[in-house]
Amino acid sequence: MAYDDLRSFLHALDDEGQLLRITEQVRPEPDVAAAANAAARMGEAAPALYFDNIWGFTSARIAMNVHGSWANHALALGLPKQTGVEQQIREFVRRWDRFPVKPQWRDDPPWAQNSLAGADVDLFRVLPLVRLNEGDAGFYIDKAAVVSKDPDDPHDSGKQNVGVYRIQVKGRARLAVQPVPVHDIALHLSKAEARGEDLPVAIAIGNEPVIPIVAATPMRYDENEYELAGALRGEPAPVAAAPLTGLPVPWGSEVVIEGVIEGRRREIEGPFGEFTGHYSGGRRMPVIRVDRISHRTDPIFEHLYLGMPPTEIDHLIAANTCAPLYRQLKADFPEVRAVNAMYTHGLVVIVSTARRYGGFARSVGLRVLTTPHGLGYAATVIVVDEDVDPFNLPQVMWALSSKFNPAHDLITVPGSPVMELAPQADVPGVVDKLIIDATTPVSPDSRGNHGSQVHDLPEAAAWLTRLRELAANR
Repeated sequence: MAYDDLRSFLHALDDEGQLLRITEQVRPEPDVAAAANAAARMGEAAPALYFDNIWGFTSARIAMNVHGSWANHALALGLPKQTGVEQQIREFVRRWDRFPVKPQWRDDPPWAQNSLAGADVDLFRVLPLVRLNEGDAGFYIDKAAVVSKDPDDPHDSGKQNVGVYRIQVKGRARLAVQPVPVHDIALHLSKAEARGEDLPVAIAIGNEPVIPIVAATPMRYDENEYELAGALRGEPAPVAAAPLTGLPVPWGSEVVIEGVIEGRRREIEGPFGEFTGHYSGGRRMPVIRVDRISHRTDPIFEHLYLGMPPTEIDHLIAANTCAPLYRQLKADFPEVRAVNAMYTHGLVVIVSTARRYGGFARSVGLRVLTTPHGLGYAATVIVVDEDVDPFNLPQVMWALSSKFNPAHDLITVPGSPVMELAPQADVPGVVDKLIIDATTPVSPDSRGNHGSQVHDLPEAAAWLTRLRELAANR
C-alpha cells in the first residue's frame, strides 16, 4: 500500500502496533529528543513516537522515529513488518528496476490550507522547535525534503533535486543550510552564484514515508527522486506546485517553506550532533531567506534524532545506500553478489564478489571509492568472497580472521575526498581511504593456505527452512 501523506502512515503504524502515543505532558527539552534516543535502543521493531502534549506549546504535534526500525521501514515500503533486513534491501533493488515512474500532479494539496507571507512569516508560529542534543547550536530542521533546480537547465526534471540536509533555524524568517559539496544542491547553488543569482528552494516537512527515503538516496545528478519514489511505491508519487517558487513538492506535506538561498552569503552554522555520532564544529554555510510558509491546520512536525548509532537515520539511509552502490558495481562487475553499506551512511562498505583472477577483488574495492556515493562517504571497503554474506557480521569477521593478511591485503588510497563531517579526517574533506581484501586468493595469486575450506552441507539450506517453520509453529 502506498501512502500519500504522513498522517495516513502514522495511522498504519498505529494499526500495526508500531506507534507509541505519548499522552502525558512532556518537556520540549530534553524529553522529546531523549525519548527518541531511547526508542532507538528498543531493537529492530522499535516504534515511532507521537507527542501532542508538550509543555509550553498550545497545539504542538511532533512525530519522531518514524523510520526508526526495520519494522517501520518495511511498512513504509508496503512490506510486512517482519520482513528481514537483507530481504528489504533486495526488494529495494528489485523495485528500482521499475525506475522511472513519472510523478502525478495533483491540485488542492493539504498544505495549502494556511499560509504566511512577507512580514507575517514566522517559523516559530508554525513549528514546535526543540533541540536534539545539548551541544547543538540551536534549533534544527533535519528531516525535510529540500527541493531545488539546476539554474542552467531548470526545465530538465532529471536535474532537479530532492534532498535531506540539516537546516539550522537562525530567526523567524532565516535559516542556514549545509550543502555538502558532493550533493546536487551544492552544484545548483554554485551555478546560481556563478550567474549572480539566488537559488530558489522549497522545504517540505512531514512527508509520506517514501519521500524521506528517496531524498536520502545517492542518485545520479540527472535522476529524479520523485520518479524513484514512484518505483518504490508501485504507483506515481503525488506532487503539487509550490505557490511562490513553482517547485514540485510532495502533495501530502504538512509544511512547505519557500524562499531563496542567498547567493554568496555565508553565516556560521553549527555545531550539531551528526549521524557520525560526533558533533560537527561551526562552519560558514549558506543562508536561506524565508518568503512564504504554507501549512496544514495543526501541522505535525516530523523530526529526526541523531546521535550515537543506531538511531533513526541509520535505518533511513541503509537500504537506499546499499541499493545504488550494488547497482553501480554490478553494472561494471557482474561478479558482485551483494553490498552492505548500512553502517554510518556507508563510511564502511562490505562487498561480496566472485573473483575472475588475482587482484580482482581490489579492483572492485577501488570502484566503490569512485561511485558517486563512494567519493564523499566510503572511507573503508571490505571485500569478501561470494559465499560470505556481507550482512552476516560473524561471517565477515571470519573472513577477516582467516583470509586477510595485513602484509599484502591492505590497499591505502591517500588524499581522497570525503565529506567534511567525517571525524576521522586529519583535514576536513580529505582522508586516506582503505581497501581490505579479505577474499581467497585465486590464480596467479597463490599466497596463503586456503585450499581446504569447509562449506555448508548441501542439505543445510532445506533444513534451515524446515527449522524456521518448526520454530514458528511451536
